[in-house]
Amino acid sequence: MTLNPTNRPATPVIELRGVSKMFRTADHVDRAVLEGVDLTLREGEIVAMLGKSGSGKSTLLRIMAGLVGAEHGEVRFRGSRLTGTAEGIAMVFQSFALFPWLTVQQNVELGLEAQGVARAERTRRAEAAIDMIGLSGFNSALPRELSGGMRQRVGIARALVTEPDLLLMDEAFSALDVLTGETLRDEMLDLWESGRANIKSILIVSHNIEEAVMMADRIVILASDPGRIRAEVPVPFARPRNRDDAQVRALIDEVYTLMTSAAGLEPRVPVMTASQQIGYRLPDADISQMEAILDLLHESPFFGRADLPHLANEAGLTDDELLPACEALHLLGLANIERGDIIATPLGRTYYDTEPPERKVLFGKQLLTNVALAGHIRRELEASPDGEVGEEAVLRELEAHLEPDEAKRVLTIAIGWGRYGEVYSYAFHGGMLTLPQPEASEADG
Repeated sequence: MTLNPTNRPATPVIELRGVSKMFRTADHVDRAVLEGVDLTLREGEIVAMLGKSGSGKSTLLRIMAGLVGAEHGEVRFRGSRLTGTAEGIAMVFQSFALFPWLTVQQNVELGLEAQGVARAERTRRAEAAIDMIGLSGFNSALPRELSGGMRQRVGIARALVTEPDLLLMDEAFSALDVLTGETLRDEMLDLWESGRANIKSILIVSHNIEEAVMMADRIVILASDPGRIRAEVPVPFARPRNRDDAQVRALIDEVYTLMTSAAGLEPRVPVMTASQQIGYRLPDADISQMEAILDLLHESPFFGRADLPHLANEAGLTDDELLPACEALHLLGLANIERGDIIATPLGRTYYDTEPPERKVLFGKQLLTNVALAGHIRRELEASPDGEVGEEAVLRELEAHLEPDEAKRVLTIAIGWGRYGEVYSYAFHGGMLTLPQPEASEADG
């Protein structure tokens, strides 16, 4: 859709100037989630936002939606300061966020009802939005009667029915299977290009690099702790785009490089630096995926080094799975990241050549050396008279650095990694961490 055929700058839809957001830790210290974010979305553009977990993407989106306020800076929508929710801004959530007791028609009408639109007009506009998004005939269905893709169509129709100037999409396709997600993305682009949805600008928060390159006119990459804009990448290709085009693939590689750099993976950080204190946001990495990547790196034609997009295809991993697994391998000293490639370290090669029981020993050693939280838990256990530490005690320590939900997530990962590496055990029924017992390690691990 071309709303600005001249060379004049397009009209801003929403502007963020110096936006910062804080949270208060358990010990009453303010820490920044976002810091000094400057961002403008203009008419006629789709912007994608990428960043690792904990970079503040969803928080920033909620600030732009007027759902939460910023401690510092300002947000201006259509030239006026945004002080709460506003007509003209709509949001689509990853979780669909439908009311299960309402029909498709009733769910779609909700936004119009909140705006005070008359019943007859609500009905007309909701029916048009349902038809536009491909759900004609399902108006009276309940959400439980729909597939995941159809439920997300309802969420999109509910946003489009208000005819927003700005559409915010928070991981809107990530809960769907690959084919359904691609189909829905293509249909959204068709609506955008045709102008039928009457949207002026779209912001897409995503973990999917290829999705960002295929959809967006510009990609914003956030760094973490605190969240801030690390890079902006223009996407100079007309839509529709061919994902196999050499220039498109080159841009995907460039974004992978920037993403790994923004996550602090390139160059390799020294062990136990400030970024790796106990509050370090451990990646959501599954050990089997980490080991699968190491296995692939040692197969021909990789010979220990692989291009990340190529590796994602070979391993059958999404970016949301691949990048955390690569970060974990990097953190443990088993792989390095360089210009969008992953390279097995000598220790990573040793790990690959080692039998499973010895792998656990090596994993545990690297965990204690490189992950401050794991080392801290182990030292606390060794200092404890009974060799036990309660999960809640560790959580309280983490909450001095992280928000409660994030602290819980990080501890869950550290427990899983520590159990695999047999550096400590965990009793689920009592929430107790203990030193591993040799005779019980097989059952516990």
